[in-house]
Amino acid sequence: MSFHKPLLLCLALFLAFTTQAQSDYKTLSKDLQRLKGSWKGTLTYLDYTSGKPYTMPADVYITRVVGTQLFLFSHHYPDEPKANAVDTLRLSPDGKMIDQEIIRSRRKLPGGGVEIITEETGVDGNDQQPATFRHTYRIGKGFFSQRKDVQFAGQTEWIQRHEYVYRRNTGK
Repeated sequence: MSFHKPLLLCLALFLAFTTQAQSDYKTLSKDLQRLKGSWKGTLTYLDYTSGKPYTMPADVYITRVVGTQLFLFSHHYPDEPKANAVDTLRLSPDGKMIDQEIIRSRRKLPGGGVEIITEETGVDGNDQQPATFRHTYRIGKGFFSQRKDVQFAGQTEWIQRHEYVYRRNTGK
């Protein structure tokens, strides 16, 4: 009988964690699904050379690759068409990562939106210093923002690197 108790406990824990992961995956998948469509807005980024922020118009059309958790972001910059690009965003099968970013939190916002905060490490700046990046995604019925903050190694201060702020495009 004592052999069965540890086995049952292990099975119960496995099922609890599996159910939680599936729940996280389903919830985050629904959150990202809300991004599909056309958005108009702005991109504000920090120019490391001048130390000043720069804002320009930015539009994005977001689609989901059928049968996957891959989302395509077709960026259009009306004032700088040479910067137009297509990026991808992928939700991991366990619902714990967006691309290489570890999901740190997900919370509901007033009005029915959500905020998802992720982190990853890399290098940034003109001299390619090691850094931690914090990405904040805010998704709602008519709004979407994506912000990237940087904390350089050995520092305690976060610097806003860039932020996209969009409203759903209801016109053609």
